[in-house]
Amino acid sequence: MKKLNLLFALLPFYTLNAQFIKEKAISGSIGFGYTYPSEDIDISGSGFYLQGEYVLRHSKWLELRPYAGIILTKTDESDEVYYNSYKSSSNAFLIGGKSRFTAPIPWVAPFLEIGVGASFGSFKTVTPNTSLLKNGVLYHIPWSIGLKIGRHHNFEFGLTYYEHPQARQFCGAMAFGATFPLN
Repeated sequence: MKKLNLLFALLPFYTLNAQFIKEKAISGSIGFGYTYPSEDIDISGSGFYLQGEYVLRHSKWLELRPYAGIILTKTDESDEVYYNSYKSSSNAFLIGGKSRFTAPIPWVAPFLEIGVGASFGSFKTVTPNTSLLKNGVLYHIPWSIGLKIGRHHNFEFGLTYYEHPQARQFCGAMAFGATFPLN
């Protein structure tokens, strides 16, 4: 497990100099963060989301994206009062890698991302069937859907999710981002 954590910690700083990388860029996203328990109950947390990515573009349809981000959410007060102190919150630093598959359509290109990562922080899930408080390092499975917008697809709007099976919750964001070429 320690070797896996070290791999994820070093992944964003690793650069591939192979011929299959056509372009490099950096990307930043900011948005509204939220947290929900995995079970079907109407409890949520809301807050802030921020993420940066190093983009390694192989082609118009495939990108590799090491990332680092932060999500800070707390249980909505109306939910906490109404549902007898049930909670869903996340305060975590997120790090990992994703692959992005994009339909190469001019001006508006839909995309799908999937990957794996690690979360460093605190997660609270309290529902009728679950009472968990997890601190430390947890693995997560990131996935996203969205649209790349603009002539050069430099802007994007997306829904990003991070599944945390160990905490029995998922957090995510509705985010807007911009990409800046490095070449």
